[in-house]
Amino acid sequence: MARQLNVPLGTVSYWLHMDRSKRGECPGSHAPKCPRCDGCPLDAAAYAYLLGLYLGDGHISQYSAHRVPNLMITLDDAWPGVQAEAETSMRAVFPDNATCRVRRTGCHNIKVYSKHLPCLFPQHGPGKKHDRRIALERWQQEIVAAHPWEFIRGLIHSDGCRITNWTTRLVGGERKRYEYPRYFFTNKSDDIRALCGAALDLVGVEWTTLARGSDPFNISIARKASVALMDQHIGPKY
Repeated sequence: MARQLNVPLGTVSYWLHMDRSKRGECPGSHAPKCPRCDGCPLDAAAYAYLLGLYLGDGHISQYSAHRVPNLMITLDDAWPGVQAEAETSMRAVFPDNATCRVRRTGCHNIKVYSKHLPCLFPQHGPGKKHDRRIALERWQQEIVAAHPWEFIRGLIHSDGCRITNWTTRLVGGERKRYEYPRYFFTNKSDDIRALCGAALDLVGVEWTTLARGSDPFNISIARKASVALMDQHIGPKY
């Protein structure tokens, strides 16, 4: 048909799609439901994890008024397990929407398209997150309170890490090297660091603020018992 009419193949495909759509014959022609707008079920644990990822390395964009917005989580290729976990959480929170991965240099963008993204992530707004106020709504606070470890896991998987620190001590006149594990969460937003600290308080993890120069952008977890708790529930990136 495209050859006979001398029009692009994509144009014919679009005509067919619009015809099927008018007759309700397209796969997924029924609009996906929204937990906030329609009251459909929400996988709260998966959402808590995805919220942590969004606050760390996530971004919601909408190119124009007629395009569906997309949530994009940018994750390093050094951690394929984290990328897989991020995509799994997206599918759990948006079961009626397709996800995709877009390759970039050294990383992948994990993406999902949905017109209800602003409903589920009301923290979205113009500009960088650390340049505007970030506060959870009451329903989000309730989810984080019920699933604090999932929320912390999302934060650590985005803007956090588990490292091995070392120091030396003088023992019996001999200087010996000691190594110990430590967790960091680094974010320029005072509000997001406060949300991380509040969630750590909920699960009994002791933490401190560590400044680089004059910038207090780091949450540090170094006490042995707290690191053991983090290892039990979070662990290193993978």
